[in-house]
Amino acid sequence: MKRSPTAGDTGRPAAETDDTTTKPSRSVARDEAATGTRRTTLGVKPAEAADAVAAGNDVPARKSGLRTRFLPSADRRGTGKPPEHQAAAPSKDSNRKPGGPRKNPPHPHPPASAAGEGPARRTAKAPAAGRTSDRPRPRAPDTVRPRPVAPSVPAPALAQSDAPEGVRLSKIMSERGLCSRREADEIIERGWVFVDGQRVSELGIRIDPNAEITLAAQAKRRQMEQVTILLHKPVGYVSGQPEPGFEPAVSLIGPDNQFDRADAQRFHPSHLKGIAPAGRLDIDSTGLLVLTQDGRIARQLIGDDSKVEKEYLVRVEGRLDERGLALLNHGLELDGRTLRPAKVEWLNEDQLRFVLREGRKRQIRRMCELVGLKVVGLKRVRIGRVKLGDLPLGQWRFLREDERF
Repeated sequence: MKRSPTAGDTGRPAAETDDTTTKPSRSVARDEAATGTRRTTLGVKPAEAADAVAAGNDVPARKSGLRTRFLPSADRRGTGKPPEHQAAAPSKDSNRKPGGPRKNPPHPHPPASAAGEGPARRTAKAPAAGRTSDRPRPRAPDTVRPRPVAPSVPAPALAQSDAPEGVRLSKIMSERGLCSRREADEIIERGWVFVDGQRVSELGIRIDPNAEITLAAQAKRRQMEQVTILLHKPVGYVSGQPEPGFEPAVSLIGPDNQFDRADAQRFHPSHLKGIAPAGRLDIDSTGLLVLTQDGRIARQLIGDDSKVEKEYLVRVEGRLDERGLALLNHGLELDGRTLRPAKVEWLNEDQLRFVLREGRKRQIRRMCELVGLKVVGLKRVRIGRVKLGDLPLGQWRFLREDERF
């Protein structure tokens, strides 16, 4: 029987079996080992064709050539194509007798590259040298390790020591009546204040509310030099900030208008430095007005917790019944705030006496309007225990050392 020449022929006769495979030469074996491919034949048996027709499928065309099964290599991994330098091998069917049995049936599931279904699927690495099995090793699934997350640590609570402790020294000095807060800052900065025997010269310092506070001799002398002036203010002068067309009441303080110059200290321009009215008196009102350099007195008279009485004589027009008089004593509101209790009584048929413990803007006039009265004259005659007395209109005098509000 004649044999067909095949690639890698060594001159020996072909195998006498019906289904044999031509043995590749050593050079082809080296190529297969280098490229990671294996040469097989692809054929179709008649029985397979009949089964395909019965199933309604197309009969696969009989092909002779290579069925390449790729194994990954350094330069061809995942490409799905055989190396270009690999030579084509003859089909196994060319050496098989017609109708003879097949010794090695084809693989039931040809690779996608041979069936024309796209690139071959990536397989495991090529077997190591000396391994005879060409079955790809199963690849372990890629495991994604979660990135370690640092445990959440709650933010530390604000330490108690971080919060400001104590009360401002200037505030305590003002509350104790040692001086005003503005004056406290001045004498603290000069180093004239001692807290529990320790000199303090730092502004804004906080101390224990129960600490002992003393003033240096210089601070006491300075306070003794501060003056408080009593003025009988005429109508038409404003007690506080000047208004267009009107003069401030402080303009009346001078040597010519001093009532007690015969038995008191002489006026000096320094007496006007830092002086301010301790309480208001309307521009169309007259009577006692206090102006002072001493913050202690100012706080005593106009502080939020002041309980110093102010007495007024008020001339009114209109009719007032018992119910209206009761409302003037207590029960009225101004600007949404209930007024403190007052003392209001008739002095004569057209004059009322008011004693108040607060000083709201135009308070008496607005109170009278609420009960149907009109104020035609208002005069303040007393503040605390200090009376206007016989002080002439438009003149002033110093507060004496024996006088206290």
